Amino acid sequence: MSSHPIIELTSPASWAMIEDKFSPFAKETLAKLIKFQQEEVWPAMRVYHAQLPDGAERWQTVIPVMADLKKRARALGLWNLFLSKAHYPAHGVPLTNLEYAVMAEVLGRGGHAASETVNCSAPDTGNMEVLARYGSPEQQKKWLVPLLNGEIRSSFAMTERFVASSDATNIRTSIRQEGDEIVINGHKWWISGAGDPRCAVHLVLGKSDAQNADRYRQQSIVLVPADAPGVRVVRPMKVFGYDDAPEGHCEIIYDNVRVPLSNLVLGWGKGFEIIQGRLGPGRIHHCMRSIGAAQNALDLMLARVTDPSRKTFGKYLYEHGTVIADIAKSRAEIESARLLVLSAAIQIDKYKAKGALKEIGIAKFVVPSMALQVVDRAMQAFGAEGVCQDQTLAATWAGLRTLRFADGPDAVHIQQIGQRELKRAPEVTRRFDEVRKREKEVFAKYGVNAHL
Repeated sequence: MSSHPIIELTSPASWAMIEDKFSPFAKETLAKLIKFQQEEVWPAMRVYHAQLPDGAERWQTVIPVMADLKKRARALGLWNLFLSKAHYPAHGVPLTNLEYAVMAEVLGRGGHAASETVNCSAPDTGNMEVLARYGSPEQQKKWLVPLLNGEIRSSFAMTERFVASSDATNIRTSIRQEGDEIVINGHKWWISGAGDPRCAVHLVLGKSDAQNADRYRQQSIVLVPADAPGVRVVRPMKVFGYDDAPEGHCEIIYDNVRVPLSNLVLGWGKGFEIIQGRLGPGRIHHCMRSIGAAQNALDLMLARVTDPSRKTFGKYLYEHGTVIADIAKSRAEIESARLLVLSAAIQIDKYKAKGALKEIGIAKFVVPSMALQVVDRAMQAFGAEGVCQDQTLAATWAGLRTLRFADGPDAVHIQQIGQRELKRAPEVTRRFDEVRKREKEVFAKYGVNAHL
């Protein structure tokens, strides 16, 4: 795999560690995915952006080349690769999290749109996992099947304006029962996917029992049709000037929206249980796509600094300053981050997301910062071209920067990992005390005094 003519899929060391954990089906699918992305998807990405119109039309457009690529991917069997049959027997494909993690890295090299070609893009992936795991048969028939078929898209409405929603217990959106209906009132923003003309359903997290003594049982999730009366998309939010049309990250007001009681997911007060189940594998997918983005940036950098048409002062760019050191550091950082995420994926396969919280949390705050650093070095090698629309690097950097907030800010994960480590302190202290006790016995045996 590492000798692939266009991309270095993974380092020889990484592949040697995981090759025996790949099934024959996974290896065949991975090879097919690489070929599809390299020969059909990546050459179409500039066309994809060229087909996206300006103005209001960009929020009403199904991009033709994307529709064609999706048909092709489905015909090749490269579809819904993220949904593991081990965890979702009725709907999944026979791939482990580890196997899909490597595929997510390949998809990450082509940018956000590359994942959509194989129906593996957020927020649909997480929403499909929610419906597959927690949805009723009726909800699965109405929403999950069309999502799995790529007929519709979706959004996940959690983050709120005017609220510090990095602590999701602060969420104020009201979800209450009134007869056989659920009534939703709230003000959300940064709701990914809500701008897409194909978006048919919002998964809305809100407060349904504010008086519950358990603050993690106060929230519920309800399915809201995108065209329900009272759903108002206020505007798309921009990330460093990028609107990410046609999906977008929208500000939405839910004004007295009414849906059937049957649109409640899993049950009252189950919102936190659902979002924790949703986020675990998704964070690993984000991380592997980020590693793919970093690898692509390094590849672009290598091509640039060895381009004879870009010589300055009679030298190749790599012969100047710290360019070689930047390349080496980037290679080392990508390798380290990849091993970290592959380890987390293995833990999820063995113990599910709840048993891999430490590994997931560390990857969540390590990988985006690493990728940002690599992309920044690549931009520097490109000079002014690196920060303009003629290269993908600036858009990649903007997307990666948002991941330091998405699915929980870095600070939250760092705090959780630090607290988890502190719980080890009593056992660590006990072991040190035991060593010192035995140490005294050894000193006494040999009749010497310590120099330290």
